[in-house]
Amino acid sequence: MSRLEEKTIKTEKIFTGKVISLQVEDVELPNGKTSKREIIKHPGAVAVLAVTEDNKIVMVEQYRKALDKIIAEIPAGKLEAGEEPRVCAERELEEETGYGCAEMEWLISFYTSPGFADELVHLYIAKGLMKKENAASPDEDEFVNLMEVTLDEAISLLKEQKIHDAKTAYAIQYLQLQEALKK
Repeated sequence: MSRLEEKTIKTEKIFTGKVISLQVEDVELPNGKTSKREIIKHPGAVAVLAVTEDNKIVMVEQYRKALDKIIAEIPAGKLEAGEEPRVCAERELEEETGYGCAEMEWLISFYTSPGFADELVHLYIAKGLMKKENAASPDEDEFVNLMEVTLDEAISLLKEQKIHDAKTAYAIQYLQLQEALKK
């Protein structure tokens, strides 16, 4: 065991829901003392940075109850059991925006809140966007407004905190970096 690792002594499952589960673990710390860890288990998710031929970022506005406000986000969603992230990314892009793509390229995967959750988000970039005739629609409990914004508009939305989630901020900063590298 590394001098930084914590050894699990006991795990108590507190809640299991549709999206997450919560467990409390008793752990032995590297110094031999014990502590409790509250951990949210999540199946993982995808997020899609989709940019049109005229350089507009495809986003959705969505009400987020946990924040009690509407925010603008890149399309995203939870992985289904056994689902490959790329397949999930293609599905979520179509369901939330009506777009399909010629190519779905993985950019990076990152943990959202490693202090208490194991959610891993896989970020993709969708290339060769095309509107689909009979596109799948959002889940029955999901309501979104489609948006297409320029990079400058997205940066303004960040400053106004209308974009207020890490996956979307990360994606916008990726585009900013790509633009800066072109100069």
